[in-house]
Amino acid sequence: MKTLVFTALLCAVLIGCTPSFKEPKVSLESYKIEDGFELQVIAAEPLLSAPVAMDFDDKGRIWVAEMPAFNDIEDRGEDKPTGAIRILEDLDGDGVMDHSKVFLDSLVMPRALALAYGGLLYAEPPNLWFVDIENDRPGQRTLVDSLYAPEGNPEYQPNGLVLNIDNWIYNAKLPYRYQFKNGKWLKEPTSVRGQWGITHDDFGRLYYNDNARQLLGDYVLPNRLVRNKFLEPNKGVNQLLTDDQRVYPLHAASVNRGYAPGVLDKDSLLKEVSAACGPVVYRGGTFPEGYEQNVFVCAPEGNLIKRNILTFHGDSISAKQAWQEKEFLASTDEGFRPVSLYNGPDGALYVVDMHIGVIQHYAFLSPYLKKEAQKKQLDTLKGYGRILRIKNKDTEPVKMLDFENLSGTELVKLLQDKNGWVRDLAQHYLIFKNKREAIPELQKLAMETNNPFSQIHGLYALQGLDALSFDFLKSVAQKSNPDVISHAIVLLEDFVSTENAKEAQKLFQEILAKNDRSIDLYLATTVGTWAKVAKEDFLPIIDSLFDTYKNNQIVTEALLSGMGDTAESLLTDLQKNSGFKDSDLQTRMLQSVERQMQDRPNRIFTKAAVAMDTRTKGAQLFRQICAACHGINGEGTDGVAPPLMDSEYVANSPERLGLIILHGLSGPVHVNGKRYEFNQAMPGLNGNPNLSDKDISDVITYVTNAFSRTPHWIKPEKIKKLRDKKSENGGEYSEPELQAYSR
Repeated sequence: MKTLVFTALLCAVLIGCTPSFKEPKVSLESYKIEDGFELQVIAAEPLLSAPVAMDFDDKGRIWVAEMPAFNDIEDRGEDKPTGAIRILEDLDGDGVMDHSKVFLDSLVMPRALALAYGGLLYAEPPNLWFVDIENDRPGQRTLVDSLYAPEGNPEYQPNGLVLNIDNWIYNAKLPYRYQFKNGKWLKEPTSVRGQWGITHDDFGRLYYNDNARQLLGDYVLPNRLVRNKFLEPNKGVNQLLTDDQRVYPLHAASVNRGYAPGVLDKDSLLKEVSAACGPVVYRGGTFPEGYEQNVFVCAPEGNLIKRNILTFHGDSISAKQAWQEKEFLASTDEGFRPVSLYNGPDGALYVVDMHIGVIQHYAFLSPYLKKEAQKKQLDTLKGYGRILRIKNKDTEPVKMLDFENLSGTELVKLLQDKNGWVRDLAQHYLIFKNKREAIPELQKLAMETNNPFSQIHGLYALQGLDALSFDFLKSVAQKSNPDVISHAIVLLEDFVSTENAKEAQKLFQEILAKNDRSIDLYLATTVGTWAKVAKEDFLPIIDSLFDTYKNNQIVTEALLSGMGDTAESLLTDLQKNSGFKDSDLQTRMLQSVERQMQDRPNRIFTKAAVAMDTRTKGAQLFRQICAACHGINGEGTDGVAPPLMDSEYVANSPERLGLIILHGLSGPVHVNGKRYEFNQAMPGLNGNPNLSDKDISDVITYVTNAFSRTPHWIKPEKIKKLRDKKSENGGEYSEPELQAYSR
């Protein structure tokens, strides 16, 4: 008896277990998954509540961030410390989570997490923290970035935290990347990407989306097009990969703008995505043929998950929906709110289901959806949360490895695993565990051309261990396939010097002779950098690439990026090329030189944003509600919102601006003579009971002061009158209506 009591007490102290495992019992009858797949609930309430992000540790346990304060249509409690990060465990080994313990609690809207460097990186606005893990308890905490996610709407604050193959951690909605090296956290500028969720493919390219565009991505590896601080690339990053935004829900779900023309079809079914988020490139290695490196996308407003097939064209990428008229996973359960997707250690696909009634933030909640939610009692659906697993029916469970105790040799072998999650973690462990004894085996792997993606992992493991050399990379580039050659070209930039210039020039000429579009793109990104140390050696290569790709705007950006701040010195030399005059490259180089003279760098290199008048409520409200789409500097977002800076809609009439803010705007619109299309109408704020007439007046005061040369002020009493001045259709105003409006 004493033994049983002692065992029970020990179990409770060490792991908080209970004698019986209470596993989730949730019906999936209303869910329809593609044939050949099995959908399972592996965690559910009360083990967790309102999950938004997760990660796996090296034991296969799930760490999940909870954000229960988000789901309140009346804005009650968003600033309260109700969030947490939990560890979900499967104690009886049947694949279903049966135990939950809190790692961190009393958090305010935690929104992202990643297990790395032996600890936990997590975002709790405005901060990005790293905390050591000691026996499943938080240890020393380090502030990585105090301005990671400053004040604003939680739908648009930075998130993601994905560790890429290049050993950098990337984010959605943030122009910085992070890495821990030599005992210090590094922070570097990078392109701003997406809205909620970010993922990478086997090559290391990044993919993301925003609410109205289900799949965006970069054609090139991160930061290859932003080394010239005075270049703002617009062809190689943040590209729309598919024009097809159609969704095929199983039922007439309630959506925020269901009242607007064209949003629903004749059967009241949502036609296009309006809350796309949480994409993932499937890299698990266990799905049927044709599924590897497909991109799955969440559409929580339609209670479904989409499947997209990628096609790689060397210098670009395109995507298409796998099917028309159906989805990979869809449900009639209006509480099913998939918000994030992940590859798992077992090769399965994991779904974070926030499982709430209303997915729309109160700041943008239309009166229509609020009424619908209350009628259906969706506003009462709170306190739930699920993690789902999607597996191939024909595969057996994969045993989880004990990464913590693997040798360097065993970790190198795992770089050849068919599961990208396993390869990524093995590479990471080789670096942060400093497995330098594995360097000879990594060098051998990086030269084995039968598995290109394993070669790439080997190269970046060697980079993380500071074990690369010019001669080694040269040898890899001479023997490998185009994907590996491209990475070798990138990594060779760490060895730019006059001593290596001649050998690099010979190598590049050899590579150029392969006449491969993907290799040439990466040559274009680097040749200008090498020209800084030996211009006469590399100018012929620049000329050759220019002649071959004169009308290719992506290669033009690549060439200009590689030139960096020496573009001006190369202008005279390139004039000798007969085709250079009036070319796109000449135009972009002149623009870059002019921006350099005016000290107008790419916004990601500008540390100070437009001055925010913190004394006014308008500045605060703009940042919370408007900046997510229009940009903190009023620069706008392609496909989402037009610019505010120097816009006639901002400068000319405060009443007209008030109509837009109150009632919304449907596109297209023209700003300074340029036509802007955006996939969804801007929602009006008239139905938001938390915004007073004075609040709207303050927003107009701030916007006109910050983004125009003619500041305006409008009385709250005028705002009250504008609330009743409806558009012709009773919804958003159109440009013709606004142009006809007179003061």
